[in-house]
Amino acid sequence: MAASSTTVAADNAAADAAREAREEVQTRAPAKPATKPGSEIAAREARYDEFQIDVWLTNFNSVEFGFWRRDRNKAKSRQFTSDMDIYAEVTENGERTGLLGYRADLWTKNTDMDKRLVFKLFGEKLNWHATMDLMIGRSLQLTHGAHGLPVIAYSLNIGDHKQMVYLERSAHKWPFMPENFSFFLLEDDQVEFYRLRRDIFAFGQDYTLYDQQDRVVGHLDGALLSLGGKWKGRVLRAHKDKRLLLVLKLFCGMLLFNRSCRAHIKATHRAIHAGRLVPKLERQEADLYMNPRRSR
Repeated sequence: MAASSTTVAADNAAADAAREAREEVQTRAPAKPATKPGSEIAAREARYDEFQIDVWLTNFNSVEFGFWRRDRNKAKSRQFTSDMDIYAEVTENGERTGLLGYRADLWTKNTDMDKRLVFKLFGEKLNWHATMDLMIGRSLQLTHGAHGLPVIAYSLNIGDHKQMVYLERSAHKWPFMPENFSFFLLEDDQVEFYRLRRDIFAFGQDYTLYDQQDRVVGHLDGALLSLGGKWKGRVLRAHKDKRLLLVLKLFCGMLLFNRSCRAHIKATHRAIHAGRLVPKLERQEADLYMNPRRSR
């Protein structure tokens, strides 16, 4: 009888301890309240597709840091070159869905017209999605036509799309006024034109996306106090397009280099104009201008 009483007392004590532990956990980490169906956040989530770009401060990350990590990454994708530097991640719905990198040697070690920016967007497992190239020749042509105002031009190769997308900074730019970038997407014979305009009253690098009828269809919200760089992007689901989202993600990745890129194009144009530099295109960029129908 005593043994039975002891067993019951032990079971009761264990149950009390378990209950207290559950209550302590619930007190420390309360459950995140569900989004109310009629709330403003729920309405926005229903209307928009959203993503976030986070720039890393250092290379000490799970993608690149580690013994033989770079060689393993090169083996996963032939687009991952030996000088590829992964510097940002793409997250959607709280999960990492992509990685942004650029060819560091092309940008940091080269000079004059050999100094180029090449960005690449990879999936979580380093499967290649898209490439964005700074077109030095095209940028200098537009800058020359704008009397020295740096006009930047990029070409985007989106993996499963036949069209090359060209994104360019507008030469219609007054001092202290916001810059504009434009591009278009082609599907069969249908064309959609888009414009990205930097917000006038914004503390971060914020851009609003307009369609061809100047309707607001998306926004890129740059964080002011981020140490590396952070952008939250959203696009109306009525304009949902995989290619459009890829363009916007690469555009956010480019913004980290936007000022230094303009300074590079401006300095190169001045050197050519003054006769200090003989213009010559880097071979890989020169190939991008070749006629695909030329005889070989």
